[in-house]
Amino acid sequence: MGRLAAIAAIGLTLSCSQTYDAGETRPHGLLPVDERNPIILTNDSVTDNWQGEYAILLANSGGPELAGIVVNANAPWPDLQTNVDGWRNLVAAARQSGLSSVPNPIASISVALKRPASGNIQDTKPNFSEGAVFILNTSARLSLPYRPVVVATGGRLTDVADAYLIDPSVSERVVVVSSLGALSGSGAAMANPNGEMDPWADTIVTENFRYVQVSAYYDQLSDLPTSRVAQLPSNAFGAWMAAKQPNIFNLAEASDQVAIAAVGLSKFAVAVARVSPVAPSAADSNMGPALAPNPNGRDWLVTQNNSALATARLWELLLDPATFAH
Repeated sequence: MGRLAAIAAIGLTLSCSQTYDAGETRPHGLLPVDERNPIILTNDSVTDNWQGEYAILLANSGGPELAGIVVNANAPWPDLQTNVDGWRNLVAAARQSGLSSVPNPIASISVALKRPASGNIQDTKPNFSEGAVFILNTSARLSLPYRPVVVATGGRLTDVADAYLIDPSVSERVVVVSSLGALSGSGAAMANPNGEMDPWADTIVTENFRYVQVSAYYDQLSDLPTSRVAQLPSNAFGAWMAAKQPNIFNLAEASDQVAIAAVGLSKFAVAVARVSPVAPSAADSNMGPALAPNPNGRDWLVTQNNSALATARLWELLLDPATFAH
């Protein structure tokens, strides 16, 4: 082969390789992450929503690897030991039913971060919480330049922000996806649910991480109505869900599992806007930032979802014997 022909062949090979790589690394949906990204789940109580169940089932059926479960306490769920015990019971039921790769919950002791008098993030005193250290270590171990670790939150953002305060380079390895806040006429507020618990952590995360806020919720009672309890699988996992079903919150605007669904189901997020944080005024220093539309913003806001898809996938996994055959 002549030199020019060899060069051309090499160029064609590289071109094909680059096209293949681009296809392999391009996200499957409208968000920068998908079912190939490992997930660290963070939350407080396990009893009021189906976040943990979705995460475990998807992890055992081609969805995101569940790399860790970080449990903390918040004002509505102030007893850390009770919260951790609940997650341990879920994990035990999953393992007894044949579900694999379900990590042990990690208790994280932390308090809401305080905005320093200077207003500078770098002057914030960190908690050095167990959850923050776990996020640092796990993201260092599992993240790739084209496939960061996802921290999917269903509570306050304290542990994520704390990780940044300890080591700012963590923001290069992590994408934060949060069930949080409420849609507004011009974007969204980092408010109830979950956004009001640590406003300063909200600011730290939105200004330094790639951040996805899922503020499109659905009626989580539709995931497991009373009429379908008898259809649950006859194993420990099914018994766990049946016992938990009466405790699920009847709140259409608070379903923590939307953060998991947004990552694990590529067609769950059907309307997404690019946004940027807008710092609150000095008079509202106890509030987190608002998220304002910005075509060039570094953050994402999910404004509409396909809840029927999520519920259908949940039941597909629950009713498939292969799900529990690991």
